[in-house]
Amino acid sequence: MSFVLAIVGRPNVGKSTLFNRLVGRRLALVDDQPGVTRDLREGDARLGDLRFTVMDTAGLEDATDDSLPGRMRRLTERAVGMADACLFLVDARVGITPTDEVFADILRRSGTPVILGANKAEGRAGEAGALEAWNLGLGEPLSLSAEHGEGLAELAVTLAPMIEAAEDRIEEAETDIDIDADAPAAARTKPLQIAVVGRPNAGKSTLINKIVGEERLLTGPEAGITRDSIAVQVNWGGTDMRIFDTAGMRKKARVQEKLEKLSVSDGLRAVKFAEIVVVLLDAEIPFEQQDLRIADLAEREGRAVVVAVNKWDVEEHKQEKLRDLKESFERLLPQLRGAPLVTISAKTGRGLDRLQAAILRAHEVWNRRVPTATLNRWLAEMVEAHPPPAPAGRRIKLRYMTQAKTRPPGFVVMCSMPDKIPESYSRYLVNGLRDDFDMPGTPIRLHMRGQGDANPYRNRKKSTPSRLSKHVRKGATKKG
Repeated sequence: MSFVLAIVGRPNVGKSTLFNRLVGRRLALVDDQPGVTRDLREGDARLGDLRFTVMDTAGLEDATDDSLPGRMRRLTERAVGMADACLFLVDARVGITPTDEVFADILRRSGTPVILGANKAEGRAGEAGALEAWNLGLGEPLSLSAEHGEGLAELAVTLAPMIEAAEDRIEEAETDIDIDADAPAAARTKPLQIAVVGRPNAGKSTLINKIVGEERLLTGPEAGITRDSIAVQVNWGGTDMRIFDTAGMRKKARVQEKLEKLSVSDGLRAVKFAEIVVVLLDAEIPFEQQDLRIADLAEREGRAVVVAVNKWDVEEHKQEKLRDLKESFERLLPQLRGAPLVTISAKTGRGLDRLQAAILRAHEVWNRRVPTATLNRWLAEMVEAHPPPAPAGRRIKLRYMTQAKTRPPGFVVMCSMPDKIPESYSRYLVNGLRDDFDMPGTPIRLHMRGQGDANPYRNRKKSTPSRLSKHVRKGATKKG
């Protein structure tokens, strides 16, 4: 377990900018509008030779009720308790505010070591604010510029002894544990990448909190609380998973604000990098146009899809509703025919065991490989049962088939006249692959290729020998 540094401070002091600087890439959304970050985001930080975990937090606000700012504050205070140290950022250009003083007092009483950073201190405009930060009673402030990367060497010098002391504590704890030296080392596997997507207020953050078993993500009745994609590591039923909570996706015409556009694009990026996409629907209004677009996007990106219908605990007519859901699913999303549809309650946790089983099953199908010999026997049977068309009286011959890739399964058929094969016949083969090789719901890619597609000289005319080359060959013959 690595050293954890939580970056805390008022809204818009540059916490997310510094977080992105430390992890070396743009993971957190950054905007001039205050309060962009609302959840806890973790990343692997690198600062010189130091390696540690850095945590971006919501801006601390002077609210203690159940309002959105109050819930954000409680989540940040929880991060302070989880961290090994806190980097308390103030805005050197604004100076010390009464809110900074309130939170400095809270951090002093938390018992967590605190590093004071005066951000935006580049140039003369920040000098006065950096000096004023001494009044907070948290020791010498580090003059930083998250945007320009200034002051990071001084931050590394401050962090080094803290990280070293934390590593010593971990080593001491490990020596107290009786470890069997002859026991085989556990196999290290990459965590399963899962993106949870859906319309605003479908219950995505509530679902992930229930899976993790703690309040890691901000939830509430307000739509659109989550603004960027947050990754949460969890071992769910013995399987390591990395679950991405994404911002609710509305119709494109309704997305006007710059920040919401950034949030949606962040969610789309999470879909592209996921292995499994859980499309979360609201049981009261399932399969609206935006739900269909989101599911279709996941299929076009080649991701395995699991459809989860949330808020099932408040549904009164469950049997009739489930029958209507299945009928709508088959009719509206034929490209995902056979994909798992699971009813759940993110609030109570009911149905999460079925959701986990559906995710693992979808991942196994997404990675499935069929032997070439088996494929070609199958292809011969499919052609015999339903031969391809014969355009202009010339029958198309399907000669050979192989699986070119997995994740998702991709197949290549070598044939004559590939451009003459209608889409309906390709669908016939794809549906046959789904049924006969037990690949329900997963995207399947089928490519038709001609025998000479791989030959770059196929359509090149044979060149006529020039007089000079004839003369050279004639002279060579005489010499011989």
